[in-house]
Amino acid sequence: MSDKILFVDDDDNLLSAYKRQLHGQFDLVTATNGMGGLDMLKTGGSFAIIVSDMRMPEMDGVEFLSRAKEISPDSIRMVLTGHAEIQAAIDSVNEGNIFRFLLKPCPPEIFTKALQDGLAQYHLIKSEHELLSKTLRGAIKVMSEILGLINPTAFSQASRIKRYVRHIAREMRLKDVWQYEIAAMLSQIGCVTLPPVLLHKVYKRRPLSLAENRMYTAHPEIAARLLVNIPRMERISVMIAQQHKDFEEYESLDEMTSSDRIAALGAQMIKIALEYDRLVSRAVSGEVALNTLRKKEKAFNPAMLVALENFKNEEVKAEVRQVTVDQLEIGMVTDEPIKSAKGMLLVPLGHEITHSVLERLKNFSHGGVGLREPFRVRVVMIDEEF
Repeated sequence: MSDKILFVDDDDNLLSAYKRQLHGQFDLVTATNGMGGLDMLKTGGSFAIIVSDMRMPEMDGVEFLSRAKEISPDSIRMVLTGHAEIQAAIDSVNEGNIFRFLLKPCPPEIFTKALQDGLAQYHLIKSEHELLSKTLRGAIKVMSEILGLINPTAFSQASRIKRYVRHIAREMRLKDVWQYEIAAMLSQIGCVTLPPVLLHKVYKRRPLSLAENRMYTAHPEIAARLLVNIPRMERISVMIAQQHKDFEEYESLDEMTSSDRIAALGAQMIKIALEYDRLVSRAVSGEVALNTLRKKEKAFNPAMLVALENFKNEEVKAEVRQVTVDQLEIGMVTDEPIKSAKGMLLVPLGHEITHSVLERLKNFSHGGVGLREPFRVRVVMIDEEF
């Protein structure tokens, strides 16, 4: 009975009766009004099913289930009411995405069957989410490593900003952090269409011509067009497309739909992470970088700047080593650019060594071209979940 069920009804006797009838079959938690139910959702952990009466004082079932959906979108929602009003049924289905609409008095066997069906639906949704997060993230990781081979500088930056984005999302207690991490990892994939000389100028902060600036600012839209065709990537593609959009250009988050709000938050995190990374990559301290961003109050989400303040607490001292390619290990981070024997840049400074990068370096080293080795790497002990 690990899956909890929340039952909200202003009839205390009814709640007690169902708790007795369902004891031993379901883990039932009750609340006698809508506000109590919402508080339980916020503090009582996850609930597989939410059952609500329709007519309750202060907050009716339609409003409660609609707000419950925002707090716990994966929970299966049901209505158990003594009022068979057509409009109430329509409103509850439309506003709260109701799985079952049951009428009082509801026989225990019918109620039990509805709860069992609800639990099956809940597990189906959770399984789909797990498949999406794991399978999709694996595919995205392959795509990002391909970016690393084609454009190691862009990949290196994406790897760094993923850490900032993950930290901000966790500090703000956002759900499904993985989707923000994916957006960060793929935020620079449109750069594969840009000439290397242009990217070099961008990363060195050198002035761009009007034509070059148009090319560079278009890369998020290019990436978004590539990703929008992948199922379930629509929201992530919006995050990437809007990564250059200033905070003041957004309408109030409270006035957005849930999907638009998530996309806006993701885009705002990427924007802050990119600018923060550009500053600290120029040997600017984290505190100075944040102070610089705070001065541009119209460009960046202030709540996210606050969330980024203690990022340094996640950083762990790294050991710097001199290694050859045969001593290189997955997860090490370059402390200097790795170049071929003829001086061609293969891996930039600050780049994490992945399987594909390691294989590429071994091919250069043992394939007759040669590498300039040994080279410096940092062994960083950071908990990478992605």
